[in-house]
Amino acid sequence: MLKGTRDAILKKIQPISIHGQPSCDVYFSDVEDPDGQVHVARVGPEAVVHNLEAGDRIQLEYLVGAVVKVTRPPSS
Repeated sequence: MLKGTRDAILKKIQPISIHGQPSCDVYFSDVEDPDGQVHVARVGPEAVVHNLEAGDRIQLEYLVGAVVKVTRPPSS
């Protein structure tokens, strides 16, 4: 996906530091197959909305095929 959004189920968020640069590894699975393959995206901590827990439905924003933002999906 070059640009767009995709809903997913959050498995976990793992804060990491690489050479002093904080990042977050976001582990998620597809909404259609929550027990299926787990994917991971590495983003900056500023790109992840606070107070997310495992099992929450999330929305991933993609740009040029990479996740650039993790939020809660808009309420319907």
